[in-house]
Amino acid sequence: MSAAHDFELLPHAGVPAEEVEAAEHGQVVYLTRNGEPVAAIVRADVATAGAAAIEALEDAEDVRAARTAPADPEPDIPLEVVLAKYADDLATYPDER
Repeated sequence: MSAAHDFELLPHAGVPAEEVEAAEHGQVVYLTRNGEPVAAIVRADVATAGAAAIEALEDAEDVRAARTAPADPEPDIPLEVVLAKYADDLATYPDER
């Protein structure tokens, strides 16, 4: 595991070059505001791998949700049946043309 340290963000100030260099050399630099972490600087390859891992987890969750979703439990209802059922409601519906 790489070393890590905090860097307090000052209002309207950028991150100093030495913090970026520390991240380039494998350190995780946590950016904080009022002592609370708000972001981290890591090497680009670490960020890319992390983004790919998150994407893979999201894809896996989508697949899992699709597999566990119930099959279409409702039968298809022809439009003519729906129109006939709601004919009275449709007749009094304002014409918006």
